[in-house]
Amino acid sequence: MAKFIYRLQNVLNLKQMMENQEKAEFALAVARESEEQDKLTKLLVRRADYEKRLAEAVDSDTIDRKEIIFLRNADTTMKSLIRDQMFALKKAQNALELERQKLDEARKERKTHERLKEKAFDEFRLELNAEDNKANDELTSYTYGAGKKSD
Repeated sequence: MAKFIYRLQNVLNLKQMMENQEKAEFALAVARESEEQDKLTKLLVRRADYEKRLAEAVDSDTIDRKEIIFLRNADTTMKSLIRDQMFALKKAQNALELERQKLDEARKERKTHERLKEKAFDEFRLELNAEDNKANDELTSYTYGAGKKSD
């Protein structure tokens, strides 16, 4: 029996490798985005702590001017850090979306080549069946013709 050989198997293998590479890059982008989100969360918690401490310092009976100035400066600094971190998070989210699009494109290309391989295999099977049918017809014709001659 004939063996099926897909002539574009190397291309399919390359597309599978490209998809795997895109999966790895996507995973890295997810990790980066998660890391940036964690940094932002920590900064927000830290700012909330400074705000709480500032409110307590202002409301307390004894006013420590140095403490209040420090906490106000810390709050201002945290606002700036949070704004910068939001930009970094947005950049990571954009990179993640770009990697998602690349991964989707790589998947589409791989699936396209897999469909082409399946189609080629189906055609191969049809050709093989046609050859078998032709051989059976020839055998039947030969057997029928040989039976007529012996009469």
